[in-house]
Amino acid sequence: MRTSPEVTLPLKLDGDGALPVQIAAELRRLIGERVLAPGDRLPSSRALAEHLGISRGSVVACYDQLLAEGYLSSAAGKSTVVNPLLLQVHPPSRQLPSPAQAGPSEGIDLRPGRPSTTGVVGPAWKSAWRQASVGAVDAPIPHLGLATVRAAWAEHLRRMRGLVRDPAQIAVTAGGREGLALLLLALSGGRSKPLTVGVEEPGYPSLRRVPARHGATVVPLPVDEHGLRVADLPTGHDAPDLLLVTPSHQYPLGGSLPMDRRQALLEWAAGHDVVVVEDDYDSELRYTSHPLPTLTSLDDPDAGRVVLLGTLSKTLTPALAIGFLTLPARLVPVVAETRADLGQPVGLVAQRAVAGYLTSGALRLHTQRMRQLYRRRRAKVVGALSGVPGIRVHPMDGGLHAVVETSHDESRIVEQLASAGVRVSPLSRYWSGAGNAGIVFGFGAVTEAELERGLALIRDLCATHDAEE
Repeated sequence: MRTSPEVTLPLKLDGDGALPVQIAAELRRLIGERVLAPGDRLPSSRALAEHLGISRGSVVACYDQLLAEGYLSSAAGKSTVVNPLLLQVHPPSRQLPSPAQAGPSEGIDLRPGRPSTTGVVGPAWKSAWRQASVGAVDAPIPHLGLATVRAAWAEHLRRMRGLVRDPAQIAVTAGGREGLALLLLALSGGRSKPLTVGVEEPGYPSLRRVPARHGATVVPLPVDEHGLRVADLPTGHDAPDLLLVTPSHQYPLGGSLPMDRRQALLEWAAGHDVVVVEDDYDSELRYTSHPLPTLTSLDDPDAGRVVLLGTLSKTLTPALAIGFLTLPARLVPVVAETRADLGQPVGLVAQRAVAGYLTSGALRLHTQRMRQLYRRRRAKVVGALSGVPGIRVHPMDGGLHAVVETSHDESRIVEQLASAGVRVSPLSRYWSGAGNAGIVFGFGAVTEAELERGLALIRDLCATHDAEE
C-alpha cells in the first residue's frame, strides 16, 4: 500500500454543514480528481484529526460514511485505504463556455435516481452490521432469503404501506432489476414462446430493458397525467403475459393511478391471465399526503395477480443492492424453484444486517427525516422554476426528481447545461420512440447549495432560449 503524502490532503473546512460531511466531500473530490489513487493509504483518524485541529469523532464518522459508499476500504489491524478496486469515479465535469451565467467551478450531477445518503451511517446502521458479523458465517441461506429479513420486511410493509402479507410470500433479491429478472425466468419456464411484457410509455429505462435481455417481447403502453391508461390496454390475444406498472408514482411523469383505474386494472389482469408487477420504487417519499396504498393491497394474497417489487435503493442507498418480491401464494413455488437453481445472490451478513436495521425501526425514522429534507428541496425546485416562460414543471407529489417539459430544443439545452457543469437527463429518452422534449433532474444526491446553483442555471438558460425565440 502507498502512503499518501500530506500534500494530497489540502482540506479546507470553512464551508457549510457538519464537519464529517465537509471532510467526506473533500475526500470524494480528491479521489475523483485522482489526487488520491486506488490503494493510497489514508492517515489514521487520530493523525488526521490532529492535523485539522478537530475531534477524532468527526474523522471517524467521515471514514465510516466513505467506507459504506465504497470509496474506502479497511480491515481489522490494517490502515484505511482508497478502495483498490475503485478503478474510476465520475470526475468533475470540465467547465466550458455557456450562453447562460457562468457555471460552478465543479460539476453538479443532477441526473435522476440517486438519493441522499446523508445520515444512513448512524448508530443503528453500525450496530446492525456489527451484530450481523457475529456468529456462524457459513450458515446456509434459504433459497428465498433468511426468515428474519423476510419477517422484518413484512412488518415494514404493514407499518409503512398498509400491506399485510405472510413472510413466506416474500423473496429476497439483489435489487429491482435482479428481482424482475428472477420473476421473468420463473414465468417463462416450460413456455414454447417468449413472454410478452407491457411497459409504461414513458417509463423507467433501466428496468424496462430487463425483459428484452431475457428474450421477452416488450410492448409500450400509453400513460397520461393519472398514470397508465387502463381503458386502452390490449385485450384478447394481444394482452401481454406480464405488465410492469408504477401506480403510486408513475415514472417519470409522476401521476398516481386513481382507484377506479386500479380496480379496472385488476379486473383486466384476472380476465386475461396477466401478472402485474407493481414497482414501488419511491412511494414512501410522498410530500402532499400520506403514502398511497399499494395496488397489491387490493389483490387477493393467495390467487392474486400482483407482484410487489420493492428495494431500499431510494430510501437508503443503491449501493446496498437488496430488494424484495412480495408474491401471491400461487407464484411462490415456481419462484422458489427458479431461485434454487440460480442461487441466493444476497450474502448472509447483508441479510442479517438489513433484518436488524429494519427490526430496530431505524428505516422508518430515516425515511421520515429524508421526507422532510426532500420536501424542502422540492419547494426550492418549484420556487425556482415557477413562471419561467416556455417550460412546464410536472407536479411533484413525491419522489426524488423533477420533470420539466420545454418548447425549446431539448438537445441544445442538455448540451449547454453540460457545458456549464450541470448534468441532467433528456426527457425524450424515457420513450422508446419519439417523446416529449424537456429535461429530468434529481434533487436527492446533491447539497442544497449545489441544487440552488443548478436551478439558477436551468432557469436562466430556459429564459435565454425563450428570449431568443
